[in-house]
Amino acid sequence: MHLPDIQLHEADTLEEAATLMGQFGPRAEYIAGGTDLLVDLKTARTDTDHLISISGIDQAQQVDEDSEGLAIGSLVTVGQLNDMPLAGTWAAIHDATEVMAAPAIRNMATVGGNLASAVPCADLPPILMVLGARVELWSPSGVRRVPVADFFTGPRATIRNHEEILLSIHVPTPQDRSGAAYVRFALREGNSIAVAAAAACVQLDEAGVIQNAAIAIGAVAPTPLLLKDIPDVLVGQTPDETTWADAAAIAMQAAAPISDIRGSAGFRRELTGVLTTRALRRATERISGDSR
Repeated sequence: MHLPDIQLHEADTLEEAATLMGQFGPRAEYIAGGTDLLVDLKTARTDTDHLISISGIDQAQQVDEDSEGLAIGSLVTVGQLNDMPLAGTWAAIHDATEVMAAPAIRNMATVGGNLASAVPCADLPPILMVLGARVELWSPSGVRRVPVADFFTGPRATIRNHEEILLSIHVPTPQDRSGAAYVRFALREGNSIAVAAAAACVQLDEAGVIQNAAIAIGAVAPTPLLLKDIPDVLVGQTPDETTWADAAAIAMQAAAPISDIRGSAGFRRELTGVLTTRALRRATERISGDSR
C-alpha cells in the first residue's frame, strides 16, 4: 500500500480552510490526525487530489467547561481527552478513550475525526449519544448544531456538508443522580476494534426509581444507534436485572450486525444484549459510587 500523489495545504484559520476548500471543491478533503483518512487513501477507499490540514486551527484545540456543559474542540486528541480529569457522569467518556487503539494512535487521532469518519465501530459516538452531546459544524455561511444521535446517515457517511468543518462537540452538564458507562467486546486488547459495544446513561430519583435513561449501541449496525424506545420502557422501573433484561432485548432487536472475521451476526447480536446489561449495571452503580 502506498499513498497516491496528493497536494497538502495547511490552514491556520477556519477562513483559510474554507477558502482552500472552495478553490479545490469535491477533490479536496480536510485532514487532522489522519489515522483513518490516510489508511483509506492507501487502500483506495477514498480518492482525492488535495488534503487541507486543519490541525493548526487554535480554536478547535481546547476543552472548556461552563455552566452549560463541556465543550471539546474537534482537534483535541483522544489521548489528551483520556488524560483529562473528567468528573461525575462525564468520566464515562474515559471508558471509550482508554480502550481506543494503542497510545501512539490515541496521541494522533482526534475526537472530531472519530466522529467525522463515521466508522460504525467507533468508540466515542455511543457514549456521546447517551450523554446528549451535539456537534458544532462551521462553514462561511454560519454554524449549525446537530445532536450526535442525528449526525450519522450510513457507514462512513454523516450529515456534514463537504465544506463544513466539525469544530467542536458539546456535552451538556449531567443531571443530578445520574451515571453513565461504555463497554465493548473486542477480540484482543490494544489495537483491536469493537465487535459490539453499548453505552448507557441512567438517572434515578430520590426513591431509587429510574427517572431517565438512554442506551446506544455500536459496531452492530450501519451507524451507531441511540435506542429511541428505551425511555418508554425503563422510566418508572426499578433498576434491577429484570429491567436490564427488558432493555437488552430491545437492544438485540435493534442490532443489525453482519457476519465478518470478527464474528457471526448471531454472536454479535447476543453480545449486544450482554453488553447492554453490563453498561446499565455499571452506570447505575456509579450513581452511588460503587463502580469506578
